[in-house]
Amino acid sequence: MSSLKEEELKNILPINGPSVEEVKKYIDKYNDELIVIKCGGSVLLDPNLFDIFIKDIGVLKKIGLSPIIVHGGGPKIKKKLSELNIESTFIKGLRVTDDKMINIVEDVLVELNKEIVNALKNQSCKARRITTKEYNVISVKPERKELGFVGTPDQIKTSVLNDIIKENEIPVIAPMGLDVNNQAYNINADITAGAISKKLKSRRLLLMTDVEGVLDKNKKLISEITPDIAKKLMDEDIITGGMIPKINTCIDAISNGVKGVVIIDGRRHHSILFELLSDKGAGTLIRE
Repeated sequence: MSSLKEEELKNILPINGPSVEEVKKYIDKYNDELIVIKCGGSVLLDPNLFDIFIKDIGVLKKIGLSPIIVHGGGPKIKKKLSELNIESTFIKGLRVTDDKMINIVEDVLVELNKEIVNALKNQSCKARRITTKEYNVISVKPERKELGFVGTPDQIKTSVLNDIIKENEIPVIAPMGLDVNNQAYNINADITAGAISKKLKSRRLLLMTDVEGVLDKNKKLISEITPDIAKKLMDEDIITGGMIPKINTCIDAISNGVKGVVIIDGRRHHSILFELLSDKGAGTLIRE
């Protein structure tokens, strides 16, 4: 049970976030629970959205949750590659990564990881950098030859993550890993978050993106679906492109013990808080 008093909650929660009354209903449900949050898209590009995201993580920590952050970096990688006149190609939502590109991707993700950790520390949150350069926890195997240096998680060092969490630190994980020869591989951030979520058996997996959630054929938000319906929407080409790896990650996580996965709109202010601590939610919940 959370020991926070109503006045303390008022001081912690943002003015335009969920109400104290709503939060009180949900706070004990998630107390001490692991919540894996993948952040990407506009959240990492827009300084205002980034600031709100960091503060919301601080709120989760203060009220007793255990957030684990996996960050993307697609827009920043795209920007850097564009500056260097290197064109990206994608196969089923996954970036083809050659030997020249992998070093650029790694540099961008390591720098971004540092930014997130420093921002959390400025919010009085202890956080740990986890990249291919420091505390690497992901062993990879190659995805498909035509994708180049794109891997899929093979093993996750959960003992390292659990030790960091026990020390009351927030793991901040870059979506990369090393193979048996210590070669770095790029991993889709949603797939990374899903692999970590299912290994740690987290209560929730939140995938932040730049759309409202899963949309039906009329482009209306679907607030909740089952894995079977999600598969059907992919078969019917209603779910396409970059949403495909997200949905496959959701289905895989749920079939491996994660209680619910939510695709949420990272452009909406305080979307994490509304999803976890309010009646409304903030995207598409996928669960059995």
